[in-house]
Amino acid sequence: MLDWLKNKKYPEFWNTYLQLQEEKSARYVTLSVQTTGLNPQKDVILTIGCVAVVNNELVIRDSFEIILLQYIYNHDNGFSNEFIIESKMPKSPQSEGLQKLVEYIGNATIIGHRVDFDLEIIYVGLEKMDCGKLRNEAFDLEIMFKKWKESSDDKKFTIEEIAQALKLPKNDTDSTIEEAYAMGLCFLKLKKYLRID
Repeated sequence: MLDWLKNKKYPEFWNTYLQLQEEKSARYVTLSVQTTGLNPQKDVILTIGCVAVVNNELVIRDSFEIILLQYIYNHDNGFSNEFIIESKMPKSPQSEGLQKLVEYIGNATIIGHRVDFDLEIIYVGLEKMDCGKLRNEAFDLEIMFKKWKESSDDKKFTIEEIAQALKLPKNDTDSTIEEAYAMGLCFLKLKKYLRID
């Protein structure tokens, strides 16, 4: 590791996270992130949902769901805070919510749909907390699906389209946790078809 990185002062939770990265985990975590838009520098995260996959099974009791309180962003952009106020989901300020997410993910492999964007907007938030980028390995379901279908065109596939092609039961994906669950089902099938250990 570079000397300047060794001497950098990170928050304690980030140091713990970095130590975990020295060992590979058999745990996978699906990551669903709802944002206000598609610009990581200007938009913010609203909700995050995750479900763990261990030993080729979805582990519902090992899940994570949170609303990040973005009152100022919503106010400044003319958005309503009604959903945040009325929702019974756990709520946290962004820095606290991202810390909980990092602690939840640990050294798991991240599974996402167009995961690069989700990771990028998380990186922007972590940078404001004097942390680095997540170092977990990540798989993108859309890329996995195209590899399985042997598709090389630029066509985009939603989670619902991937699930349908994999002959999975139709699920509502109205929330991040529901989408994370659907991602887990898709991942298990694609992992088997692509023979990923």
